[in-house]
Amino acid sequence: MKRRTLPVLGLGLMLTLAACTSGAQQSPGKNAAPAKLDLKSTTPAAAKGLAKVTWNLPYEPQTLDPIRSFNYAENTALSNMCESLLRMNPDFKITPGLATKAENPTPTTWVYTLRQGVKFWDGAPLTAADVAASLNRHLDPKLGTWWGDYFSTVKSVKATGAMQVTVTLKQPDALFNQAMATAAGAVVEKKFLDKAGKSVGTPSSGVMCTGPFQFKNWKSGDSMTLTRNESYWDPKLKAKSSSLVLKFIADETTAVNALRSGEVDGQYFYLPPAGLDQLRKSKSGSVTLGHSLTFWSLLGSATSGPYADPKVRQALSLALDRAAISKVVFQGTASPERALTGSDYWGYERKTFQKAYDALPAETQDLAEAKKLLAEAGKPSRPVVIGVQGSSAVHEQTANLLKATAQALGLDIEIKVVPVEQYGNLYSDPKARKGIDAFLSTWYGNVPDPLDVYTVFRQGGRTNFNGYTAVDSDIKKARAEGDPAKRAALVTGIQDKVTRDVVWMPLNNLPVIMYMNNRVTGAVPSSPYLYYPWAVGLGAR
Repeated sequence: MKRRTLPVLGLGLMLTLAACTSGAQQSPGKNAAPAKLDLKSTTPAAAKGLAKVTWNLPYEPQTLDPIRSFNYAENTALSNMCESLLRMNPDFKITPGLATKAENPTPTTWVYTLRQGVKFWDGAPLTAADVAASLNRHLDPKLGTWWGDYFSTVKSVKATGAMQVTVTLKQPDALFNQAMATAAGAVVEKKFLDKAGKSVGTPSSGVMCTGPFQFKNWKSGDSMTLTRNESYWDPKLKAKSSSLVLKFIADETTAVNALRSGEVDGQYFYLPPAGLDQLRKSKSGSVTLGHSLTFWSLLGSATSGPYADPKVRQALSLALDRAAISKVVFQGTASPERALTGSDYWGYERKTFQKAYDALPAETQDLAEAKKLLAEAGKPSRPVVIGVQGSSAVHEQTANLLKATAQALGLDIEIKVVPVEQYGNLYSDPKARKGIDAFLSTWYGNVPDPLDVYTVFRQGGRTNFNGYTAVDSDIKKARAEGDPAKRAALVTGIQDKVTRDVVWMPLNNLPVIMYMNNRVTGAVPSSPYLYYPWAVGLGAR
């Protein structure tokens, strides 16, 4: 996940944040809840196409190689070019993509029947050899896929017919087939892969795929240009506009000014920019909030000390005013959350997940109960150290709120600022987390299944930062369970345990924030835009 640098807001806002939790008299339910968000999955259809639409990315992509595209800018570009075996639609439903059928004849076998008549941009037909070559790249340790978790159970990928690919698993895995609707299942032409070698996805080589837009050029430090694929196989998703120019304006102030002036037609934000209010008030465009699988959380990493005690974590969680984070830190664009995975994750057995969600501890503040829990835990021997990203207003503001909450509770929190260049190391390097009990993070799942998130708590997992073991066996059972009802029962049990133990503290659900100027419409505002060709509908109002 990309962690952006945001400007720090003024001292007045800091004091406002502190005041949100300083009153010990507050009782459950009295902290004002933010207004219910009006989240969208679509925007009004365009009346006609345009010769060119210009869109901004939050930073320049590192690569267009699908196996290393696990990030925002990379997938925002790639989703319009490289298609996957399955397709995740704007409403999160998974339907056929380059494969017309995905069959599961045995618990450890997936057979994909490929779509006839699909061609790569160079005119070559899609074959099973292309699909097998693309998926097998994830199994090559020398290539270093970022989608390795979904391929951890894969034994082999073979072309078993001219238009058929068979994936054999080491053990049943409910997440693998769903992942074929993400960039993990993206297909690049085998001939191109063989010729490009290590240059796949670079500015000089680009990619060779089948999508509705095709790669034209990439000017390092400036922009990337995609043009409409005139021979695209799906008439329903043929691009309306002739070309899509993706700019690389990383500085937020510059990006907001470019959006307001009309130099850029639109942009996605996963955290609210400091200039969000300017965009909301702009007469030249509008802000749309979209359904999302992204959340804001405090990730526990303590294996000893006060924060390793579930009661200390529970006390801090109970005392926290999540509505204040929503209103002030996220400028009214977020919703308080009681679980890591909200309703957009419930792609199956929705009634089961809704009932389990309703039974979880409420996300409202209860300072009195929090003090009781902390008293039961005993006086902490040392401060709780929370890591935050330097130069980020969202991190700093949330940290100040956590610190003020802890003071009202009688808990000492120490804030450790980690430079933005080093913050990513907290996710991968145990040495970087030394001395840090928890750290703030945006996190997102890739498919509409809560298990996709809760799998992080498997024993020995690289993101199981505090070595939590209580749900390991149930995670294994859930991933191996093919029956949706049985899997939902297992996953809700995992969710209940993880939530009550506050392994990761859920804070807010974060919608997609999308801005479009009045010249254009038709972009997809929900988080499947990372894997769905979100720009095909872009055109003139």
